[in-house]
Parts: sequence; structure tokens; C-alpha cells
Amino acid sequence: MSMVRLAAAAALGVILALPALPVGAQGIPRVQSPEEVGFLSTRLKRLSDRLNEGVKNNELPGAVVLIARNGKIVMFESYGFRDKDAKVAMTNDTIFRIASMTKPIVTLAAMMLMEEGKLTLADRVSTYIPAFADTKVAVPKKKDDGTVEMVLEPQFRPMTVHDLMRHTSGLTYGAVGANPVKQSYLDMKVADRSQTNAEMADKLAKLALLYQPGTTWEYSMSTDVLGRVVEVASGMPLDKFIEERITKPLKMGDTAFEASADKKARGARPMKEGPKNELPAIPDITEKFTWRSGGGGMVSTAADYARFLQMFANGGQLDGVRLVSRKTIDLMTADALPPDIKMGADMFRFEALEPSARMGQGFGLGFAVRNVQGVNPLPGSPNDYYWGGAYGTYFWHDPRERMYVIFMMQSPQARLRYRYLMRDLVYQAMVN
Repeated sequence: MSMVRLAAAAALGVILALPALPVGAQGIPRVQSPEEVGFLSTRLKRLSDRLNEGVKNNELPGAVVLIARNGKIVMFESYGFRDKDAKVAMTNDTIFRIASMTKPIVTLAAMMLMEEGKLTLADRVSTYIPAFADTKVAVPKKKDDGTVEMVLEPQFRPMTVHDLMRHTSGLTYGAVGANPVKQSYLDMKVADRSQTNAEMADKLAKLALLYQPGTTWEYSMSTDVLGRVVEVASGMPLDKFIEERITKPLKMGDTAFEASADKKARGARPMKEGPKNELPAIPDITEKFTWRSGGGGMVSTAADYARFLQMFANGGQLDGVRLVSRKTIDLMTADALPPDIKMGADMFRFEALEPSARMGQGFGLGFAVRNVQGVNPLPGSPNDYYWGGAYGTYFWHDPRERMYVIFMMQSPQARLRYRYLMRDLVYQAMVN
């Protein structure tokens, strides 16, 4: 589609799916037709129609969808607007803030260091960040008058690197409310973007843990702390390690902690949404922060993230470049949660994506893992794994079907709804 047609369509508010790149995505080949790998084109149109409808109805500003099966791109399409206010159409090369889709990348970095003998998953976190040796656990105790106070207890067993990877560390995220531990994260400004990773870790070590390590799955700043472990174990800043050891070798040229100034126009922008019709607080892709958040600081494109997932699908290598072994991929993508694990008090907010036994799921090293068929309300396969970002991005890889899907948008409000829709609409199109 010419730039003239794009501009005209955008100016008129016409919602068009742009034609996919005929050569695939950054070295990943494209099928001649979806039917070649078991998809029906007529059924994939249902997905396109629903996304176009969502854009038209102001459910989301725009999106990019990439589906691959058997190592080939089945679908790579753009919908709606990169910047709705400016009437700029979405394109396949749009760059997104991927938030927690950073976590698998940082976890892979730590696994690479494990393979080099620079850390083990059983290591105490205090081996790399000594202040965590003295971190206490806040335990609620009921007083005689019926009120509850938080009493500090020592860790029953030390927090490990494994705990950081699977979110059983006892750490949490800051939130306003009655929970004094979560409130302390806000008071201490543990997510201050002007701090270093070392300063962030030292702040967290001074605060109480919400749970005893190893007892409870609580989504948390664990991967941020893991990013600091990567720095100490490697002797390199986190962003430099990821650039030199992961994104450059995999040719993920648009994946980093911020985009360069010349790429600013390619950044996806959110639209006003939510009960107050406000713009979500999503940083511009070019904003540079001192804090290299291992839990949520990176930007990427659908094509770049496809190369990352294709490396997983290939057992740890892509285009002759091996990052990790097949057994390391096996370890990362298996459920790492003990059978007696509890879910944090408010983890129900993940709904169908909760990594709990009642949802037929667990958590591996960096992402959630499906364990059984039929318990979860969303279609998929045992051993598929997935995660998403708070700003709206989402991926899953279904090894049984040799398929992965990447969904990129910038809409916190619509993220859960569209993760459900993507699962339903992709699997209904797969018939062989």
C-alpha cells in the first residue's frame, strides 16, 4: 500500500489491515498461503474482522498480529492506528513498550550465565546482593483486641535465584491500600526511574518480604532483582549484556530499553481510555531511564519478538547462533511451582491467566505454563507458555502445535479482553 493511500485512509478514519511483508519477518519465511500449515484463510479473516471492529468501536487504538507455525509466518498484519490522535496508521514495524514481556529476555540472560557456571538457580540471592541476607518477612499477627499487626520474622530459608525466576521470592509490587508491605514499596520509591539497578535492589532488601520465600506465587519485582543479579554475575550493565549477548546475535535491532531518536516516529501511542477517559501513562519509546527495569523496561517489535520465540522453538538457537542448550529451554518452559504453592492474596486479578492449579496452569522461568487440557477457559495445549505486558502486549508459544503468536498493542484497558479473543480466534482458524 502506498504512503499516499495510507495517509488518505488514516485521514478518513478508514480501518485497513496492511498487507503482510511477502518475505516474512526478519529472516523468518512466509507461507504461500495459511492452508500450507493448517490454517484456513476464511477463518483467519474472523480475527482480522474482530480487530477492525475493535478499532472502529474505540476498544483499542491499533494492533499488530504475528502468527507463525512450523517456523514460517502465517499472518503478519497491522490494524488501526499507530497514533490515533494524529491519524497515523499502524504498520508492521511499529515499536511498542512491551513492559513485562521484558521478563523472559532477562530470565534468558540469567540462564545463559548459569550455562557458563557464573551462577546456579539454587544460589542464594544474597550471594550477589548481600543485603538480602538480612531481609525479614512481614507476618500478620492478631492481637488480643482483635486488631492485626505485622510482625517481622527471619526467612525460614533463603531467597534463591530460582525464586526470582518463578516469582516465589516473597517480593511483591507496590500498591496503594491496606497492605503495609505493598505501601512501603511506594513510600520507598522502589520503582524510581532515576535510580540504578544496584540502588533499586538495596532499597528492596531493606523492606519486609510479603511472604516466606518458596511458599507463595506473588507477581513481583523479582525479575528486576534478577536483572541486578545478572549485572553482578556478568560484571556488565544489564542493558549492555542483553544487547551484546541476546539482541545483537538474534538480530533484534529494534529491541532495547529505549529506541534511538531516529525511530521515534515508529512508536505506538495509546489513546484515551478507562472510566476517566485518560491517556495511560506509557512512556514514549525514546525516553531513556537510568533504571534498566528487568521486569518491564524494554521496547520491541512483533518481528523482533518473533525471532526471540523462534529461538525457543528451535531449542535455543536461531540461524546458526546458539544462545542456550535444548535442556535449558526445557527447564525454562516446564512448571517450576511446587505442588503446595499458594497464590498471593490478590493474584485472582489475573483471571484466566492466573498460574494456579485451579486454572490448569503453573509458572516456569520467566512466563506462565499450561499444565493440563480442559481446566482453563482459554484454548491451548499442555506445555504451552505465555506472558504479556501491562501496556497491552502478549505472546504465547504452543510447542505441541509448533506455533507462536505475538499480539502488540498499547492499551492497558483492553489487554485481558484481547488476550482472550486472540486465543479463541487463532485456534478456531487452525484446522489441521
